[in-house]
Amino acid sequence: MNQDQISGKYDQLKGMIKETWGRMTDNDIALYNGQREQFYGRLKEYYGLGRENAEEQMKKMEQASEAA
Repeated sequence: MNQDQISGKYDQLKGMIKETWGRMTDNDIALYNGQREQFYGRLKEYYGLGRENAEEQMKKMEQASEAA
């Protein structure tokens, strides 16, 4: 997979996150790439989601972006 494909997959995932959790900013979403604890903390703060639930939803979004 080349850099353009990786970038495209990330953009798809980022769009899915924005559709699902509209309060998340680009900076919040960027945390997913390296600081997942903080990313999940933001989801808990904004939406009251537990980590397990958020991880499950993210896994579904990742699979959907890979399939596209």
